[in-house]
Amino acid sequence: MTSLAILGVGKVGGEAAFLSAALGLVDEIVVYDVYEPLLRAQVLDLQHTGLDVAISTEMAAMRDADIFVFAAGTPRTPAIKTRADLLEANVPVVERCSRHLQGFSGVVITVTNPMDANNYGLWKMLGIDRRRCIGFGGQLDSARFARFLKEAGISGPAWVLGEHGDHQVPLFSKTGADPGVGEREAILSRMRGASMEVIRGKGGTVFGPAYHIAMLIRTILDDRREALPCSCVLDGEYGLSNCSLGVPARIGREGILGIEEWDLDPWEGAKMAEAGAFVQTLCRRFDV
Repeated sequence: MTSLAILGVGKVGGEAAFLSAALGLVDEIVVYDVYEPLLRAQVLDLQHTGLDVAISTEMAAMRDADIFVFAAGTPRTPAIKTRADLLEANVPVVERCSRHLQGFSGVVITVTNPMDANNYGLWKMLGIDRRRCIGFGGQLDSARFARFLKEAGISGPAWVLGEHGDHQVPLFSKTGADPGVGEREAILSRMRGASMEVIRGKGGTVFGPAYHIAMLIRTILDDRREALPCSCVLDGEYGLSNCSLGVPARIGREGILGIEEWDLDPWEGAKMAEAGAFVQTLCRRFDV
């Protein structure tokens, strides 16, 4: 019996629960949210689909799940300029989550922003193997990058590493094209503002993140051993430590099976170093 636990069932968490059930990825879903009317409504909505999936709201049962998705906390709004600005608001949520999750033996997927720092914080507080903490965001950023590349007439694989935020690092070198710095910066600027356009229009991103979270869950449970852009706690990879950052990682049933260290061109290398330095400053919040 395969079990998925999701803490925080608002827009993204609720949709991820629905997609996981609709796609038949799991047999049981454990959901919890501090706002009880929302939790009750989401449970009823899932039950009304008629899908053959067991649903629980027992928070203690989350410790026994195969995968735990951390999606609780304060979300980004039009008034919040960057994801990093959510750090102080969500640190207490990370702390409460880690207390409830002590003894967890599955794989953690961190969604709550600032995702990279929170993924590092959960790893640190839970005291588990770093391979079992996966930060989500790179898949979504890469999908947005693919769209902007297509509009620019550039074909090839779209990969985004670095921070899930303003310090994201799109890998133009992987496309086989070599646009100038001006075009690279223009596309990067559009990527930085991609989510805010959605947030202003409908209050938050939903379909994109929930879909890619479901695909990450499938990759883990099916032991696909595929390389995906995920935030991983680093220990020397890319010359960085004491942070969690987006890198190419092979993902399977046990979580992160390995981190691939790719050659970056000078522009990408500089951006990656900037991303690492920035996220390291955020992660220090969990080192006190």
